[in-house]
Amino acid sequence: MHIRQPVVAGRFYPDGPEDLRQEVLHFLDAGARALPAPRHTTPVALMLPHAGHVFCGQIIGATLAGMRLPRTLILLCPNHTGMGRPLSVWPDGAWLTPLGPVTVDAGLAAALCEGATVFEADTHAHLREHALEVILPFLQVRQPEPFRIVPVCVGTRQREVLHQAGRDLARLLAGRLLPASPEGDGDDMPQVALVVSSDMNHYEDQHRTLQKDDMALRHALACDPDGLLHVTQRENISMCGAAPLALALYALRQLTGKTPPLVEQTLHDTSGSISGDMEHVVGYAGLRIFLP
Repeated sequence: MHIRQPVVAGRFYPDGPEDLRQEVLHFLDAGARALPAPRHTTPVALMLPHAGHVFCGQIIGATLAGMRLPRTLILLCPNHTGMGRPLSVWPDGAWLTPLGPVTVDAGLAAALCEGATVFEADTHAHLREHALEVILPFLQVRQPEPFRIVPVCVGTRQREVLHQAGRDLARLLAGRLLPASPEGDGDDMPQVALVVSSDMNHYEDQHRTLQKDDMALRHALACDPDGLLHVTQRENISMCGAAPLALALYALRQLTGKTPPLVEQTLHDTSGSISGDMEHVVGYAGLRIFLP
């Protein structure tokens, strides 16, 4: 059994359990107050940023506000370290944060790898990767009941590989994105949801970053994974999670056919709002995705 230890506690977020809980509660409250009550509450996917909480916590809080999430989440993140396999699935055990362990759904992780051509069981890609660790405390505080995760680290931007990964993921999700109780007892919760971890453009000035972010977000909002991959490459947009977001969109488009999922943006900001440095900023945005 594999136990993943936190590697950015005390840097990206507090390493004390009570300090961390209070910080997350603050940003969840601030995020909820930043937006009107949502019309839709059962997303099949979310995109959350993964910087230090002080920079992006309100956007995470706003994106989670009012959302009803299932008790199994497939987490998709970029690979900042270059370690591990191109599509690495943490196979079993648990991920630790200062708030306690989060159990890995070993059965679902095995099903993803066994039924796929590109996903592989691999822990190395995750060991030093911060992109999922940073958002886990929000999910721990936000979820009233224990939940399970399947962490997936995406280390390739090759369209053909991501398209195949989307087909593999869609096969796993087929039937699991439908309500758990379709007989009409009022439970419209999907059995599984996707959570993509991504920041937007990095380390350019405020004006250029907002321009580049808008170009990428236009394709995300149109549920256009091909366009997202193309524009980030053509315009040199350093959106670190473009590949995991594209993978999620490929899977959802495969499942929904001609009618694309509904994608909505929550908040969009940059690190300059906190640091005051408008010459070297990082963009952050939140997305919610619903079945049509």
